[in-house]
Amino acid sequence: MIDFQNIEDAQTLTQEIVNTIPEPFIVLDDQFCVLAASRSFYETFKSDPEYTRGRLLYALGDGQWDIPALRVLLETIIPKHVSMDGFEVAHDFPDLGRRIMLLNARQVTYGSRSTILLAFTDVTERRKIEWEREDLLKQTEQLLHQKEILLQEMQHRVANSLQIIASILLLKARAVTSEEARRDLRDAHQRVMSVAEVQRHLNVSGIDQIEVASYLTKLCDSLASSMIGESQPLAIKVLADEGRIGSDKAVGLGLIVTELVINAIKYAFPVAKADAVILVTYEIKGPDWQLIVSDNGVGKQADGAVETSGGLGTAIVQALAKQLDARVDVVSNSTGTSVSVTRATFTSLLPRGV
Repeated sequence: MIDFQNIEDAQTLTQEIVNTIPEPFIVLDDQFCVLAASRSFYETFKSDPEYTRGRLLYALGDGQWDIPALRVLLETIIPKHVSMDGFEVAHDFPDLGRRIMLLNARQVTYGSRSTILLAFTDVTERRKIEWEREDLLKQTEQLLHQKEILLQEMQHRVANSLQIIASILLLKARAVTSEEARRDLRDAHQRVMSVAEVQRHLNVSGIDQIEVASYLTKLCDSLASSMIGESQPLAIKVLADEGRIGSDKAVGLGLIVTELVINAIKYAFPVAKADAVILVTYEIKGPDWQLIVSDNGVGKQADGAVETSGGLGTAIVQALAKQLDARVDVVSNSTGTSVSVTRATFTSLLPRGV
């Protein structure tokens, strides 16, 4: 503690301490008259020290401080709680305009007297930024909502269009007399339905990141229910690592699986086989991955068993694999066929049907 020789020295030090505070700051007596104010207070609110010290706070600046919220703070809250932090006051100040202030107040009692220390922090610009951020957030949410509605509408129209195209192809297949043309039209119909099936599963997900195992399982279950007859003892199994992929990649992956599974259903088992199985595996190692669709069918030796070169199905799979930066490898023999789609170098650890 400093041992002052007279009261004037103590007052001088106190005033200099107050002036050092960067925010506007005032000291009030118990009647709310100004005992001292900081240099920042005078500069911010364009007040004259001569007409400030000793005057009632509410009377300063033609009554600019006669603010109802400030009266509540000084006359009601402070006497009960002694201190208050972050009390927000919005007011139109002459020469300053609309300002938002956070008030920190302390009541200091010594002997029979008390004073109130009052500090002001101007948060007008901060609040303005917060309001602008909230407005932008609301606008973003509205745009996202509109985008979602438009996307749903587009998906609905695409689904309808695919159904119409598929129906037209099926009608044409029934009308033509050429068996070759009928077969080609039915193949085209099946591929359109495959695209529609992939789209349907992605629409149900409704998110940008797709869980691979669930996606492939549901897709293969749907293919099995729509293409495998009750009298045909054929199972489609899916083994997939846990992980998520982007919806754009999921489209290509789903179309490849659909094409290869349909091909296996159509050609791998020309006669019924008790333990007939089509196995779909998907493995992930960092950025690399491998998809394998294999079966324990008759292999290439059966006429038309697998489209390995030159067929439309092969061209589709090759094109989709190229988009995914992957290569296609086919292994086929009397024990079945395996088609692998691999991104980078990958050694599979999962079982396969052949």
